[in-house]
Amino acid sequence: MPALCRQCLTTFETGARCPACRSPRVVAHPELFDLTIAHMDCDAFYASVEKRDRPELADKPVIIGGGRRGVVSTCCYVARIRGVRSAMPMFQALKLCPDAVVLKGRMDLYVEISRQIRAMMEELTPAIEPLSLDEAFLDLTGTARLHGAPPAVMLARLTRRMRDEIGITGSIGLSHNKFLAKIASDLDKPRGFSVIGAAETETFLDPKPVGIIWGVGLVGQEALKAAGINTIADLKRWDHADLVRRFGTMGDRLWHLARGQDRRAVSARRPVKSISKETTFREDTADRDVLDGHLWRLSEQVSARAKAKDLAGRVVTLKLKRADFRTITRRHALSDPTQLADRIYREARQLFDATGDTGPARLIGVGLSDLVPGDEADRGGDLLDPEAGKRMEAERATDAIRARFGPDAIRKGRSLR
Repeated sequence: MPALCRQCLTTFETGARCPACRSPRVVAHPELFDLTIAHMDCDAFYASVEKRDRPELADKPVIIGGGRRGVVSTCCYVARIRGVRSAMPMFQALKLCPDAVVLKGRMDLYVEISRQIRAMMEELTPAIEPLSLDEAFLDLTGTARLHGAPPAVMLARLTRRMRDEIGITGSIGLSHNKFLAKIASDLDKPRGFSVIGAAETETFLDPKPVGIIWGVGLVGQEALKAAGINTIADLKRWDHADLVRRFGTMGDRLWHLARGQDRRAVSARRPVKSISKETTFREDTADRDVLDGHLWRLSEQVSARAKAKDLAGRVVTLKLKRADFRTITRRHALSDPTQLADRIYREARQLFDATGDTGPARLIGVGLSDLVPGDEADRGGDLLDPEAGKRMEAERATDAIRARFGPDAIRKGRSLR
């Protein structure tokens, strides 16, 4: 059986230790040198960066996030053992892990390190599909002749370089499609290298819970459970037509994934589907003036990102999370796409007013989706609002002034609330 030492990159026949360096960090699999689709996931990325820069935190539980009213962005594995998870309310995380070191994220630094890792990936293949700053799919089909080594060796070399040159570790999942590669990368974290071959696909999947399928969250699991579907094997017992009839397009996706079938290519040009910003309050608030100020600032931030990416959106979304953690989401489709802060804000404000008295809020967010190129933005005008054109001209003029003199050159009064 083909085997690879992840420590010194020696290839050999199966053994518990590398014959060259005696390391036990060996991965062996019948299809090890034939598979070409990979998923690389950095291990607790933000927390790992902080521990790298502050060695005294090496053995301590570290949480990246806001104050007690915020949520956990990520945490190290020490904190995860205690039950802390991403997106968990901070007060709950600190109950589970009262001795945690809580740090604010340093996004500029994380972005820079992500760029360094991306540059290393690009030396292996141009077919890279980032999912976030700390994970990406790679397609290494046809690269063995270029590098003089199979993809598995090059992936092990990548994670070794990340560790030695940047001080960040990562886990590799290697398989014959994206769905299985992503599952594999989670099997042996941190510093893992897991393989799911074509021959073992269905026997590997059958006993697994349906929650292993990417995109099937708690709500989806409950819906499947109501239909008597708890495992992948349960899912496979359903006819394709019956799944589609019961679950729509998701049923078609589930039927194929239950059999390990995923035809999606690794796409280096994955389109942006939505732009959103949200904020979590230190204290729950029902003050509508305060909430209005946040709506405006979030609308400006969404608008700025849309303009920077030369995009516009047809759908504005409002997100509210109440003090009891119930989430309210409202959407409205526009007559034509926009990228203007004024228009995004006005739509979001109408959605907010329509929610009525929902009680104190702990989070508010604004989003823009159904995106199109920016040159399609704000063409139609608004016959019911004769001042809309003047506000658009004023906003474009404001953008020009800010571009020249800085983002704080002009500020609206409502942004100070």
